[in-house]
Amino acid sequence: MPGAINPEAGIGNVRLTVSNLKRAVEFYRVALGFEIPQRYGSGAVFLSAGGYHHHIGLNTWAGEGAPQPPAGRTGLYHYAILYPSRRELARAFKRLFDHGVPIEGASDHGVSEAIYLRDPDGNGIELCCDRPRDEWPRVAGHLRMTTKPLNLDGLLAELHGLEPERQTSLQENQEN
Repeated sequence: MPGAINPEAGIGNVRLTVSNLKRAVEFYRVALGFEIPQRYGSGAVFLSAGGYHHHIGLNTWAGEGAPQPPAGRTGLYHYAILYPSRRELARAFKRLFDHGVPIEGASDHGVSEAIYLRDPDGNGIELCCDRPRDEWPRVAGHLRMTTKPLNLDGLLAELHGLEPERQTSLQENQEN
């Protein structure tokens, strides 16, 4: 199709205004496992995975303690963090569970599996992994996404194949 976006294009980083930078950074570092490659003064922090310059930027430029937008308004519904495999999504889910982070839902969309939650400022987050394209559901050649419940026990079963020392440390964390 002439004029269509290049199929290799992607969505870059996400920048979020938060009401409490310390609390937001703690959530993104501890509950989701991001690292801090850079701070920008006292009002912004950039977070990343794998040494990238930044995936998420957090700032308090609206002021510490700024109120959340009212529900039912236009704006960001959620953003997605795409994991490279089902096993990595399972690890992310286990990390949330270990840190007592509540989830809002978990869905099997046919093309992907997703877990939904909110950060401390109410921003929606989707943690997901795609299925291989040749497994995407199609009817008469057209994509048919679904919204079915995600089997979280099945997802966690992906962790049973972890290296023995990693599995031991997970078991010790559960016991403590």
